[in-house]
Amino acid sequence: MNNFIFNNPTKIIFGRNTIIQIGEELKKLGIYKVLFLYGGNSIKNNGTYEQVRNSLINHNIEFIEHSGVQPNPILTHTEIGIDLCKENGVTAILAVGGGSVIDEAKAIAAGAYLPNLWDAYAGKVKVTQALPIFTILTISGTGSEMNGSSVLTNSETEQKWFISAHCLFPKISIINPSVMRTLPWNQTVNGGIDAISHTLENYVMGKDQEISISIQESIFKSIISALDNLQIDKNNYESRASLAWASTIALNGIAGAGMGGGDWAVHRIEHALSAIRPDIAHGTGLAIIFPAYLKFVYEFNKVHLDRFAKNVWNCDSFEEAIETMKAKYKSWGSAISLSELNIEENQFSAIAKKALEQTEIGKLKNLSNEDVIEILKIAF
Repeated sequence: MNNFIFNNPTKIIFGRNTIIQIGEELKKLGIYKVLFLYGGNSIKNNGTYEQVRNSLINHNIEFIEHSGVQPNPILTHTEIGIDLCKENGVTAILAVGGGSVIDEAKAIAAGAYLPNLWDAYAGKVKVTQALPIFTILTISGTGSEMNGSSVLTNSETEQKWFISAHCLFPKISIINPSVMRTLPWNQTVNGGIDAISHTLENYVMGKDQEISISIQESIFKSIISALDNLQIDKNNYESRASLAWASTIALNGIAGAGMGGGDWAVHRIEHALSAIRPDIAHGTGLAIIFPAYLKFVYEFNKVHLDRFAKNVWNCDSFEEAIETMKAKYKSWGSAISLSELNIEENQFSAIAKKALEQTEIGKLKNLSNEDVIEILKIAF
C-alpha cells in the first residue's frame, strides 16, 4: 500500500427530512447571504426548492438565485455567478442539485478570488482561496458533495478540464435519498455508472492494497444491486440510500486510499468526448469507454483484473466479465458503443488530441495518441 494523507473536512447530514436543516447549519456558521445555485425545474418539482427556500427565510438568510446550470457546466454561466457574488456581497455558495451544480459552485467559489478563472483550469494558477461551499444533493454519482474537485467546460475552446484544491471541499453536504425517487431513470443509471467508474479508476491500479480493494468491490456490488432494485421499484428507499452513500464513498478518498491516486485515463478520454459532444451524459460516455479501456490494459494487470471478473461479475474469465458488464449496462438502458451515439471513426483523432491536450494520461499504461484511438475503436 502506498503512503497517503487522508483529510476530508466535509460534514455529511444524511437521511430523510434533512434538507430543512440547511438554514440552521448556515446560521450556526455565521453565514447570512448565499448564492443559491441550481439547474432547472427538477428541484421545484420534487419539493426541494421550497424546503430550501423556507429554511433560508426562516433563519433570516438572504439568497441570490442563479439557475440554469447545464449537465456539463460551462464557463460563461459560471462567470455570471462570479459576478453575482461580487456585486451582492455573497459570503457562501449553496449548491442544490447534482454533480454539475456542485462542480459549478466550486468554480464560482474559486473564481471569486481569481482575475481569470479559466487560468486555474488550464493549470496556470493554483486555487488557494474559495468562498465556503454548501451542498444539497439531489442526484447521486459524481461524489462532488464530499471532495475538492470540479470539472468545467469552456464551450468556445471545446475543453473540459478540472481543478482540485482542499479549499473546494464543501463545508456541509446534505444527502436525502428520498428526493431522488423522482429522477428520470436514465439519470439514476448515469449516476450509478459514474460512481462505478470512479471506483474503477482506482481499482485498475490494484495490487496488494487489500482493504481498499475490498471496499471498492463492495461499492461495485452495492451499486449494481441498488440499480437492479430501483429498476423494479424506483421508490425503494433503502436502495436509494445505498446508491447515494456508495456514490459518495466512491470518490471521497476512502476507497482510493493507498492506490497512488488512481489512473483517471478513462475520465480524461470521456471529458474529451463530451467536450466535443456536450449532449452526451458523462455516465453514458463512461459506460462506453471503460469496458474498452479495460480490454486494452488487461495485459498490464492481469491477475487483478481476473479478480475483478470473479469477485464483481462472478465470471470465470476476464472476457466474459467485460461482456457481462456491458450487458448489465445495456439492461439498465445505457448505450454501450460509440456508434449508438453517432460518433464517427473520423472523429477519433480529434477526441484523442483533446484527451492528451493538457497533460499525459494513464498510470497503468501511459497512453499515446494511437493508444487512445485504439481504445475508441474498441468502444465503437
